[in-house]
Amino acid sequence: MSDFPNPGHDHDVCADRVVRVARAVCRRRGVRLTSQREKVLDVLAQSHRPMGAYEILDMMAENGKRPAPITVYRALDFLLQQGLAHRIESRNAYVACMIGDAAHEGTVFLICRDCGNVGEAPAEDVEAAIGKVARDSDFSPDLAVVEIEGRCSHCAGVSRPTSVQ
Repeated sequence: MSDFPNPGHDHDVCADRVVRVARAVCRRRGVRLTSQREKVLDVLAQSHRPMGAYEILDMMAENGKRPAPITVYRALDFLLQQGLAHRIESRNAYVACMIGDAAHEGTVFLICRDCGNVGEAPAEDVEAAIGKVARDSDFSPDLAVVEIEGRCSHCAGVSRPTSVQ
């Protein structure tokens, strides 16, 4: 299975799945997925590209009226805390979590430099290596984000690469 959607796929299917999972996660955790939070998540899930807060605001505009920026930032904070969205540090932007309610430890973000899409891939070995480096250095990390930029298989015109060269 590819970590990147096929070009031209139906984004509504992704968004519906992401929002459905978010509702269930929030219900199970006893937290509230307000309509504004859900709208922000839906906007993020409609694209696999990282989006900045003001881009999200523009997408949420109804009849030319955008919500207040603080509304989007508060929604993003909630979504990040719940693991329903992720911040792509190198882009200062956000993406919806596409792997659902799975553990997010050891996740690597694969960023295609051509199409801009972001793939989210589990990488427990990477997490273990980072943990070992931190322990060996007597260091307590607060945040470890691994972002790899390259080309997705769709843009490269090949199936999946077998190794890094």
